[in-house]
Amino acid sequence: MQDRRAKILISACLMGFRVRYNGSDKKQVLSALAQWQREQRLVVHCPELAAGLPTPRLPAEIVGGNGADVLAGRARVVESDGRDVTRIYLLAARLALETAQQAGCRYALLSDGSPTCGSQSIYDGRFSGQRRRGAGVAAALLRQHGIAVFAEQQADELLAHISRMEAAYR
Repeated sequence: MQDRRAKILISACLMGFRVRYNGSDKKQVLSALAQWQREQRLVVHCPELAAGLPTPRLPAEIVGGNGADVLAGRARVVESDGRDVTRIYLLAARLALETAQQAGCRYALLSDGSPTCGSQSIYDGRFSGQRRRGAGVAAALLRQHGIAVFAEQQADELLAHISRMEAAYR
């Protein structure tokens, strides 16, 4: 498949769906999203909902590492009440990968900060409200399988990349 028609896995909250842990969205105002949606490039997905987590739900953070560490069994995902929810977040990551692969996604535009979708930063694992550099479980798994992952604040970068690829195919 040529990049000019490549599919993009996108976090449902970025499209205005109120699926975040606190029942909110992170709707992004980006004209490219409307164009990509018209071109049927967007594959809207919430890994956490797909794995069966409710909305709203307790906040969760990665303790002891990042998403790649969770995948390798060296870190875990814990809710604010201390409950270990690593298995659910591993399922969420696998479902995101399965959805992306089945749809032929080559890119993902995900909600940063999330223990699942964060691609540039995640919360520090202490429920302090502080972020640190790192990726969530799904973002790490998608990257391991060759899918380029972008955070919502990198949407312009993704748009520019796709535009360059389209120009190369003209």
